[in-house]
Amino acid sequence: MEATGGTALYVCSVLFILTEASSEFIHIPSLIHHGMEGQSLLLSVETRFPLDEVEIQGTWSHTRPSGTRTTLVTFTKENSITDMMYRNHLRFREPNVSLSIQTLNQDDEGDYHLKLNIQFHNKTGLILEEKTVYVTVDVPVSPPVIEKSPLYAVVEDKANVTLTCSVKRGTRVVFQWLRDDILLGPGDRYHFSQDNSKVLISPVRKEDKGTYRCVASNPVSKEEGNSSVELNVYYGPYNLEVNSGQGLRTGEVFTINPGELVFFECQADSNPPNSYVWISKSRNTTQVITEGPRLEVRSYRLAQAEEYLCRAFNNVTQKQDEAQFTLVVASLGTGKEKHTQEGNSVSPLAAITVCSLFVIGCMLLFFIRRTCHPKRVLMSIYNRPLSEQKRPHRSGHEDATEDFGIYEFVSIPGKMESAQASCRSLACLESVQDMHTTIYDVIRHVPETPSHSLLQ
Repeated sequence: MEATGGTALYVCSVLFILTEASSEFIHIPSLIHHGMEGQSLLLSVETRFPLDEVEIQGTWSHTRPSGTRTTLVTFTKENSITDMMYRNHLRFREPNVSLSIQTLNQDDEGDYHLKLNIQFHNKTGLILEEKTVYVTVDVPVSPPVIEKSPLYAVVEDKANVTLTCSVKRGTRVVFQWLRDDILLGPGDRYHFSQDNSKVLISPVRKEDKGTYRCVASNPVSKEEGNSSVELNVYYGPYNLEVNSGQGLRTGEVFTINPGELVFFECQADSNPPNSYVWISKSRNTTQVITEGPRLEVRSYRLAQAEEYLCRAFNNVTQKQDEAQFTLVVASLGTGKEKHTQEGNSVSPLAAITVCSLFVIGCMLLFFIRRTCHPKRVLMSIYNRPLSEQKRPHRSGHEDATEDFGIYEFVSIPGKMESAQASCRSLACLESVQDMHTTIYDVIRHVPETPSHSLLQ
Protein backbone atom coordinates (compact mmCIF):
# COMPACT_ATOMS: atom_id res chain seq x y z
CA MET A 1 0.00 0.00 0.00
CA GLU A 2 2.84 2.34 0.88
CA ALA A 3 4.66 1.40 -2.35
CA THR A 4 1.59 2.32 -4.42
CA GLY A 5 1.34 5.71 -2.69
CA GLY A 6 5.03 6.40 -3.23
CA THR A 7 4.78 5.57 -6.93
CA ALA A 8 1.84 7.93 -7.39
CA LEU A 9 3.72 10.70 -5.63
CA TYR A 10 6.76 10.13 -7.85
CA VAL A 11 4.70 10.25 -11.04
CA CYS A 12 3.02 13.47 -9.95
CA SER A 13 6.38 15.03 -9.15
CA VAL A 14 7.77 14.10 -12.56
CA LEU A 15 4.73 15.53 -14.34
CA PHE A 16 4.94 18.73 -12.33
CA ILE A 17 8.66 19.10 -13.16
CA LEU A 18 8.07 18.42 -16.84
CA THR A 19 5.15 20.84 -16.97
CA GLU A 20 7.09 23.54 -15.16
CA ALA A 21 10.11 22.94 -17.36
CA SER A 22 7.99 22.99 -20.48
CA SER A 23 6.44 26.32 -19.58
CA GLU A 24 9.92 27.80 -19.22
CA PHE A 25 11.45 26.45 -22.44
CA ILE A 26 9.39 28.43 -24.98
CA HIS A 27 7.18 31.52 -24.87
CA ILE A 28 5.06 33.32 -27.50
CA PRO A 29 3.98 36.83 -26.40
CA SER A 30 0.75 36.85 -28.42
CA LEU A 31 -1.30 33.94 -29.69
CA ILE A 32 -3.51 36.18 -31.90
CA HIS A 33 -2.16 38.56 -34.52
CA HIS A 34 -4.21 41.01 -36.59
CA GLY A 35 -2.25 41.73 -39.71
CA MET A 36 -2.86 44.42 -42.30
CA GLU A 37 -2.83 43.47 -45.95
CA GLY A 38 0.42 44.45 -47.66
CA GLN A 39 2.30 44.77 -44.36
CA SER A 40 4.78 42.36 -42.74
CA LEU A 41 4.04 40.33 -39.61
CA LEU A 42 6.43 38.70 -37.14
CA LEU A 43 5.39 35.61 -35.20
CA SER A 44 7.80 36.08 -32.33
CA VAL A 45 9.01 33.11 -30.24
CA GLU A 46 11.24 33.33 -27.17
CA THR A 47 13.44 30.31 -26.30
CA ARG A 48 14.32 29.94 -22.67
CA PHE A 49 17.08 27.37 -22.77
CA PRO A 50 20.83 27.51 -23.65
CA LEU A 51 21.23 26.50 -27.30
CA ASP A 52 24.72 25.09 -26.80
CA GLU A 53 23.36 22.49 -24.36
CA VAL A 54 20.51 21.18 -26.50
CA GLU A 55 19.61 19.78 -29.86
CA ILE A 56 16.37 21.01 -31.43
CA GLN A 57 14.21 19.95 -34.30
CA GLY A 58 10.94 21.56 -35.31
CA THR A 59 8.46 22.67 -37.93
CA TRP A 60 6.18 25.62 -38.72
CA SER A 61 2.96 24.67 -40.49
CA HIS A 62 -0.01 26.68 -41.79
CA THR A 63 -3.65 25.61 -41.71
CA ARG A 64 -5.97 27.77 -43.82
CA PRO A 65 -9.59 28.50 -42.87
CA SER A 66 -10.61 25.95 -45.48
CA GLY A 67 -8.72 23.26 -43.55
CA THR A 68 -5.76 22.82 -45.91
CA ARG A 69 -2.53 22.23 -43.99
CA THR A 70 0.94 23.07 -45.38
CA THR A 71 4.39 22.63 -43.81
CA LEU A 72 6.22 25.90 -44.24
CA VAL A 73 9.59 25.39 -42.57
CA THR A 74 11.54 22.44 -41.16
CA PHE A 75 14.52 23.37 -39.02
CA THR A 76 17.28 22.27 -36.66
CA LYS A 77 19.73 24.30 -34.65
CA GLU A 78 22.09 24.53 -37.61
CA ASN A 79 19.85 24.37 -40.70
CA SER A 80 16.34 25.24 -41.97
CA ILE A 81 14.42 24.18 -45.04
CA THR A 82 11.61 26.44 -46.33
CA ASP A 83 8.94 25.23 -48.71
CA MET A 84 9.86 26.40 -52.19
CA MET A 85 6.44 27.97 -52.70
CA TYR A 86 7.03 30.25 -49.69
CA ARG A 87 10.77 30.87 -50.06
CA ASN A 88 10.32 34.53 -50.97
CA HIS A 89 7.34 34.97 -48.70
CA LEU A 90 8.68 33.67 -45.40
CA ARG A 91 11.82 34.18 -43.38
CA PHE A 92 12.85 31.84 -40.58
CA ARG A 93 15.01 33.40 -37.89
CA GLU A 94 17.38 31.21 -36.02
CA PRO A 95 18.12 30.54 -33.25
CA ASN A 96 14.90 31.85 -31.59
CA VAL A 97 12.77 29.94 -34.16
CA SER A 98 10.58 33.01 -34.92
CA LEU A 99 8.78 33.21 -38.27
CA SER A 100 8.35 36.40 -40.32
CA ILE A 101 5.76 36.84 -43.08
CA GLN A 102 7.02 39.46 -45.53
CA THR A 103 3.91 40.68 -47.32
CA LEU A 104 0.54 39.66 -45.96
CA ASN A 105 -2.35 38.74 -48.19
CA GLN A 106 -5.71 37.09 -47.68
CA ASP A 107 -4.20 33.61 -48.21
CA ASP A 108 -1.98 34.06 -45.15
CA GLU A 109 -4.94 33.89 -42.77
CA GLY A 110 -5.28 30.88 -40.52
CA ASP A 111 -3.49 28.94 -37.79
CA TYR A 112 0.30 28.81 -37.60
CA HIS A 113 1.47 25.79 -35.63
CA LEU A 114 4.94 25.43 -34.09
CA LYS A 115 6.15 21.96 -33.11
CA LEU A 116 9.52 21.79 -31.33
CA ASN A 117 11.52 18.82 -30.00
CA ILE A 118 14.23 19.59 -27.43
CA GLN A 119 17.01 17.21 -26.43
CA PHE A 120 19.35 18.17 -23.58
CA HIS A 121 22.90 16.82 -23.81
CA ASN A 122 23.07 15.75 -20.17
CA LYS A 123 19.57 14.26 -20.01
CA THR A 124 17.75 11.43 -21.63
CA GLY A 125 14.42 11.81 -23.36
CA LEU A 126 12.84 14.47 -25.54
CA ILE A 127 10.81 17.52 -24.51
CA LEU A 128 8.01 18.36 -26.92
CA GLU A 129 6.71 21.95 -27.19
CA GLU A 130 3.72 22.95 -29.37
CA LYS A 131 2.18 26.38 -29.83
CA THR A 132 -0.51 27.68 -32.18
CA VAL A 133 -0.84 31.29 -33.31
CA TYR A 134 -3.95 32.59 -35.04
CA VAL A 135 -3.42 35.22 -37.77
CA THR A 136 -6.03 37.43 -39.44
CA VAL A 137 -5.38 39.58 -42.45
CA ASP A 138 -7.62 42.62 -42.93
CA VAL A 139 -7.97 45.44 -45.41
CA PRO A 140 -8.23 48.90 -43.78
CA VAL A 141 -11.69 50.45 -44.06
CA SER A 142 -12.33 53.49 -46.21
CA PRO A 143 -14.39 56.48 -45.00
CA PRO A 144 -18.06 55.46 -44.70
CA VAL A 145 -20.86 56.86 -46.84
CA ILE A 146 -24.44 57.23 -45.58
CA GLU A 147 -27.66 57.06 -47.57
CA LYS A 148 -31.17 57.88 -46.38
CA SER A 149 -34.49 56.67 -47.72
CA PRO A 150 -36.70 58.58 -48.27
CA LEU A 151 -34.61 61.66 -48.99
CA TYR A 152 -37.26 64.20 -47.99
CA ALA A 153 -38.63 65.10 -44.56
CA VAL A 154 -41.17 62.71 -43.07
CA VAL A 155 -44.25 63.05 -40.87
CA GLU A 156 -44.19 61.53 -37.43
CA ASP A 157 -46.19 58.33 -36.81
CA LYS A 158 -46.88 58.07 -40.53
CA ALA A 159 -43.53 57.21 -42.14
CA ASN A 160 -40.50 54.91 -41.83
CA VAL A 161 -36.87 55.81 -42.52
CA THR A 162 -33.98 53.55 -43.57
CA LEU A 163 -30.34 54.60 -43.11
CA THR A 164 -27.55 52.68 -44.87
CA CYS A 165 -23.80 52.91 -44.19
CA SER A 166 -21.25 51.49 -46.64
CA VAL A 167 -17.50 51.53 -47.32
CA LYS A 168 -15.66 51.03 -50.61
CA ARG A 169 -13.03 48.76 -49.08
CA GLY A 170 -12.45 46.97 -45.81
CA THR A 171 -12.81 43.50 -44.35
CA ARG A 172 -14.65 42.41 -41.25
CA VAL A 173 -16.18 45.88 -40.98
CA VAL A 174 -18.27 46.70 -37.93
CA PHE A 175 -20.69 49.63 -38.12
CA GLN A 176 -21.95 51.90 -35.35
CA TRP A 177 -24.62 54.59 -35.55
CA LEU A 178 -24.73 57.89 -33.70
CA ARG A 179 -27.46 60.53 -33.48
CA ASP A 180 -26.18 63.92 -32.35
CA ASP A 181 -22.98 62.13 -31.19
CA ILE A 182 -24.95 59.71 -28.98
CA LEU A 183 -24.57 56.00 -29.70
CA LEU A 184 -27.73 54.27 -30.93
CA GLY A 185 -28.74 50.78 -29.90
CA PRO A 186 -31.57 48.38 -30.73
CA GLY A 187 -35.00 49.37 -29.49
CA ASP A 188 -38.72 49.10 -30.13
CA ARG A 189 -38.49 51.36 -33.16
CA TYR A 190 -34.82 50.85 -34.13
CA HIS A 191 -34.11 47.70 -36.13
CA PHE A 192 -30.50 46.92 -37.18
CA SER A 193 -29.16 44.53 -39.79
CA GLN A 194 -26.79 41.74 -38.79
CA ASP A 195 -23.65 43.77 -39.47
CA ASN A 196 -25.30 47.06 -38.34
CA SER A 197 -24.82 48.56 -41.81
CA LYS A 198 -28.55 49.38 -41.96
CA VAL A 199 -30.99 50.76 -39.44
CA LEU A 200 -34.75 51.01 -39.88
CA ILE A 201 -36.70 53.55 -37.81
CA SER A 202 -40.36 52.55 -37.72
CA PRO A 203 -42.37 54.61 -37.10
CA VAL A 204 -40.56 57.93 -37.00
CA ARG A 205 -41.18 60.16 -33.99
CA LYS A 206 -40.33 63.71 -32.96
CA GLU A 207 -37.30 62.59 -30.92
CA ASP A 208 -35.74 60.95 -34.01
CA LYS A 209 -34.99 64.35 -35.49
CA GLY A 210 -31.24 65.07 -35.63
CA THR A 211 -27.90 64.45 -37.35
CA TYR A 212 -26.90 60.84 -38.00
CA ARG A 213 -23.34 59.61 -38.47
CA CYS A 214 -21.80 56.21 -39.08
CA VAL A 215 -18.51 54.78 -37.76
CA ALA A 216 -16.86 51.91 -39.66
CA SER A 217 -14.07 49.87 -38.10
CA ASN A 218 -12.22 46.53 -38.23
CA PRO A 219 -9.33 45.05 -36.21
CA VAL A 220 -6.73 47.17 -38.01
CA SER A 221 -8.49 50.51 -38.68
CA LYS A 222 -11.35 52.82 -37.76
CA GLU A 223 -13.00 55.50 -39.89
CA GLU A 224 -15.72 58.01 -39.00
CA GLY A 225 -15.44 60.14 -42.09
CA ASN A 226 -17.25 63.42 -42.70
CA SER A 227 -20.43 61.88 -44.03
CA SER A 228 -23.66 62.56 -42.14
CA VAL A 229 -27.35 62.95 -42.89
CA GLU A 230 -29.98 65.20 -41.37
CA LEU A 231 -33.31 63.63 -40.51
CA ASN A 232 -36.10 66.18 -40.58
CA VAL A 233 -39.35 65.13 -38.90
CA TYR A 234 -42.61 67.04 -39.09
CA TYR A 235 -44.47 66.97 -35.76
CA GLY A 236 -46.75 68.87 -33.42
CA PRO A 237 -48.25 71.01 -32.17
CA TYR A 238 -47.17 70.06 -28.63
CA ASN A 239 -47.31 71.93 -25.29
CA LEU A 240 -49.54 74.78 -26.42
CA GLU A 241 -49.40 77.69 -23.95
CA VAL A 242 -50.75 81.25 -23.65
CA ASN A 243 -48.58 83.76 -21.80
CA SER A 244 -48.66 87.46 -21.01
CA GLY A 245 -46.22 89.77 -19.27
CA GLN A 246 -48.99 92.05 -17.99
CA GLY A 247 -51.89 91.77 -15.61
CA LEU A 248 -52.36 89.26 -12.82
CA ARG A 249 -52.57 85.59 -13.69
CA THR A 250 -54.32 82.93 -11.60
CA GLY A 251 -54.32 79.62 -13.40
CA GLU A 252 -56.05 80.25 -16.72
CA VAL A 253 -57.56 83.59 -15.59
CA PHE A 254 -55.89 86.91 -16.44
CA THR A 255 -56.96 90.05 -14.54
CA ILE A 256 -56.17 93.52 -15.95
CA ASN A 257 -56.89 97.12 -15.04
CA PRO A 258 -59.58 99.00 -16.97
CA GLY A 259 -58.15 100.55 -20.12
CA GLU A 260 -54.91 98.58 -19.89
CA LEU A 261 -53.45 97.30 -23.17
CA VAL A 262 -52.48 93.65 -22.80
CA PHE A 263 -50.48 91.46 -25.20
CA PHE A 264 -50.93 87.69 -25.28
CA GLU A 265 -48.48 85.25 -26.87
CA CYS A 266 -49.54 81.80 -28.07
CA GLN A 267 -46.68 79.30 -28.40
CA ALA A 268 -46.40 75.58 -29.21
CA ASP A 269 -43.65 73.15 -30.17
CA SER A 270 -44.14 72.26 -33.80
CA ASN A 271 -42.31 71.58 -37.07
CA PRO A 272 -43.03 73.36 -39.33
CA PRO A 273 -44.27 76.38 -37.32
CA ASN A 274 -48.00 76.48 -36.57
CA SER A 275 -50.61 78.85 -37.86
CA TYR A 276 -52.54 80.53 -35.01
CA VAL A 277 -56.12 81.78 -34.74
CA TRP A 278 -57.57 83.80 -31.82
CA ILE A 279 -61.26 83.25 -31.05
CA SER A 280 -63.60 85.16 -28.72
CA LYS A 281 -66.29 83.15 -26.94
CA SER A 282 -69.40 84.83 -25.55
CA ARG A 283 -73.02 83.74 -25.12
CA ASN A 284 -72.40 80.35 -26.74
CA THR A 285 -71.09 82.01 -29.87
CA THR A 286 -67.57 82.12 -31.25
CA GLN A 287 -65.92 84.77 -33.37
CA VAL A 288 -62.49 84.82 -34.98
CA ILE A 289 -60.67 87.94 -33.81
CA THR A 290 -57.30 87.77 -35.52
CA GLU A 291 -54.60 85.44 -36.82
CA GLY A 292 -51.00 85.07 -35.76
CA PRO A 293 -49.22 84.21 -32.52
CA ARG A 294 -49.89 87.65 -30.90
CA LEU A 295 -53.14 89.14 -29.57
CA GLU A 296 -53.72 92.71 -28.32
CA VAL A 297 -56.66 93.38 -25.98
CA ARG A 298 -57.84 96.63 -24.37
CA SER A 299 -60.96 96.62 -22.16
CA TYR A 300 -62.73 99.43 -20.30
CA ARG A 301 -65.72 97.87 -18.56
CA LEU A 302 -65.30 96.94 -14.91
CA ALA A 303 -66.33 93.52 -13.61
CA GLN A 304 -66.20 92.22 -17.16
CA ALA A 305 -65.16 88.61 -17.92
CA GLU A 306 -64.43 87.50 -21.46
CA GLU A 307 -63.32 84.08 -22.70
CA TYR A 308 -60.70 83.69 -25.40
CA LEU A 309 -59.27 80.70 -27.21
CA CYS A 310 -56.00 80.22 -29.08
CA ARG A 311 -55.98 77.49 -31.71
CA ALA A 312 -52.72 76.19 -33.21
CA PHE A 313 -52.76 74.19 -36.44
CA ASN A 314 -49.93 72.34 -38.24
CA ASN A 315 -50.63 72.35 -41.95
CA VAL A 316 -48.33 69.36 -42.63
CA THR A 317 -49.26 66.97 -39.83
CA GLN A 318 -52.89 68.12 -39.96
CA LYS A 319 -52.96 68.22 -36.16
CA GLN A 320 -54.25 71.03 -33.94
CA ASP A 321 -54.39 72.02 -30.30
CA GLU A 322 -56.33 74.65 -28.32
CA ALA A 323 -55.74 76.69 -25.16
CA GLN A 324 -58.61 78.58 -23.49
CA PHE A 325 -58.34 81.39 -20.93
CA THR A 326 -60.55 84.02 -19.26
CA LEU A 327 -59.87 87.77 -19.18
CA VAL A 328 -61.30 89.73 -16.21
CA VAL A 329 -61.31 93.53 -16.01
CA ALA A 330 -60.97 94.76 -12.43
CA SER A 331 -59.06 97.47 -10.60
CA LEU A 332 -55.71 96.16 -9.46
CA GLY A 333 -54.57 99.43 -7.85
CA THR A 334 -51.75 101.76 -8.87
CA GLY A 335 -48.96 99.50 -7.79
CA LYS A 336 -46.45 98.48 -10.39
CA GLU A 337 -45.90 94.99 -9.06
CA LYS A 338 -47.82 92.21 -10.76
CA HIS A 339 -47.63 88.65 -9.73
CA THR A 340 -48.37 85.70 -11.98
CA GLN A 341 -49.13 82.52 -10.13
CA GLU A 342 -51.45 79.54 -10.19
CA GLY A 343 -53.50 80.62 -7.14
CA ASN A 344 -53.57 83.70 -4.89
CA SER A 345 -54.76 83.58 -1.27
CA VAL A 346 -55.71 86.51 0.99
CA SER A 347 -53.11 87.27 3.61
CA PRO A 348 -54.26 86.36 7.16
CA LEU A 349 -52.87 89.68 8.47
CA ALA A 350 -54.91 91.63 5.94
CA ALA A 351 -58.10 89.74 6.88
CA ILE A 352 -57.57 90.42 10.59
CA THR A 353 -56.93 94.12 9.91
CA VAL A 354 -60.11 94.48 7.85
CA CYS A 355 -62.23 92.73 10.47
CA SER A 356 -60.78 94.88 13.26
CA LEU A 357 -61.51 98.14 11.40
CA PHE A 358 -65.03 96.98 10.71
CA VAL A 359 -65.73 96.25 14.39
CA ILE A 360 -64.22 99.57 15.50
CA GLY A 361 -66.32 101.46 12.96
CA CYS A 362 -69.52 99.78 14.12
CA MET A 363 -68.74 100.63 17.74
CA LEU A 364 -68.09 104.32 16.89
CA LEU A 365 -71.31 104.56 14.91
CA PHE A 366 -73.31 103.05 17.74
CA PHE A 367 -71.74 105.43 20.30
CA ILE A 368 -72.42 108.53 18.17
CA ARG A 369 -76.04 107.61 17.57
CA ARG A 370 -76.55 106.88 21.26
CA THR A 371 -75.10 110.17 22.49
CA CYS A 372 -76.38 112.58 19.83
CA HIS A 373 -79.96 111.39 19.23
CA PRO A 374 -82.59 114.25 19.76
CA LYS A 375 -84.89 112.09 21.82
CA ARG A 376 -82.06 111.27 24.15
CA VAL A 377 -81.33 115.01 24.59
CA LEU A 378 -84.96 115.83 25.49
CA MET A 379 -85.12 112.98 27.91
CA SER A 380 -81.95 114.20 29.60
CA ILE A 381 -83.54 117.66 29.98
CA TYR A 382 -86.68 116.33 31.61
CA ASN A 383 -84.67 114.14 33.88
CA ARG A 384 -82.60 117.02 35.33
CA PRO A 385 -82.31 117.06 39.15
CA LEU A 386 -84.36 119.56 41.26
CA SER A 387 -81.32 121.66 41.98
CA GLU A 388 -81.01 122.64 38.27
CA GLN A 389 -84.54 124.06 37.97
CA LYS A 390 -85.01 127.83 38.23
CA ARG A 391 -87.88 127.73 40.68
CA PRO A 392 -88.61 125.52 43.64
CA HIS A 393 -91.33 123.05 43.00
CA ARG A 394 -94.61 123.65 44.80
CA SER A 395 -97.20 121.07 45.46
CA GLY A 396 -100.63 122.23 44.15
CA HIS A 397 -101.37 125.56 42.59
CA GLU A 398 -101.34 128.08 45.43
CA ASP A 399 -101.37 131.02 43.05
CA ALA A 400 -103.27 130.28 39.88
CA THR A 401 -102.22 133.57 38.27
CA GLU A 402 -98.68 132.35 38.11
CA ASP A 403 -99.84 129.29 36.20
CA PHE A 404 -102.08 131.16 33.86
CA GLY A 405 -100.78 131.46 30.29
CA ILE A 406 -100.31 129.65 27.03
CA TYR A 407 -98.87 126.16 27.34
CA GLU A 408 -97.47 123.89 24.65
CA PHE A 409 -98.06 120.20 24.89
CA VAL A 410 -94.89 118.13 24.55
CA SER A 411 -95.19 114.38 24.39
CA ILE A 412 -92.20 112.12 24.76
CA PRO A 413 -92.92 108.68 23.27
CA GLY A 414 -92.10 105.79 25.45
CA LYS A 415 -91.67 107.94 28.53
CA MET A 416 -95.03 107.03 30.00
CA GLU A 417 -94.54 103.37 29.43
CA SER A 418 -91.04 103.37 30.81
CA ALA A 419 -92.15 105.46 33.76
CA GLN A 420 -95.08 103.21 34.47
CA ALA A 421 -92.93 100.15 34.19
CA SER A 422 -90.34 101.48 36.58
CA CYS A 423 -92.60 103.28 39.10
CA ARG A 424 -95.14 101.50 41.18
CA SER A 425 -95.84 104.19 43.82
CA LEU A 426 -98.56 106.83 43.72
CA ALA A 427 -96.07 109.66 43.96
CA CYS A 428 -94.29 108.42 40.96
CA LEU A 429 -97.50 108.19 38.97
CA GLU A 430 -98.37 111.75 39.91
CA SER A 431 -95.00 113.04 38.77
CA VAL A 432 -95.49 111.27 35.48
CA GLN A 433 -98.89 112.79 35.02
CA ASP A 434 -97.45 116.28 35.71
CA MET A 435 -95.21 115.89 32.72
CA HIS A 436 -98.26 115.56 30.44
CA THR A 437 -100.31 118.44 31.97
CA THR A 438 -102.39 120.19 29.33
CA ILE A 439 -103.82 123.72 29.09
CA TYR A 440 -107.17 122.41 30.18
CA ASP A 441 -105.75 121.05 33.40
CA VAL A 442 -104.05 124.35 34.25
CA ILE A 443 -107.16 126.46 33.63
CA ARG A 444 -109.27 124.03 35.63
CA HIS A 445 -107.14 124.72 38.70
CA VAL A 446 -107.40 128.57 38.52
CA PRO A 447 -108.52 129.85 41.99
CA GLU A 448 -111.58 131.98 42.29
CA THR A 449 -109.76 134.94 43.92
CA PRO A 450 -111.15 137.96 41.95
CA SER A 451 -108.21 140.24 42.57
CA HIS A 452 -105.85 138.07 40.52
CA SER A 453 -108.24 137.10 37.78
CA LEU A 454 -107.52 138.03 34.14
CA LEU A 455 -111.29 138.71 33.73
CA GLN A 456 -111.07 142.04 35.52
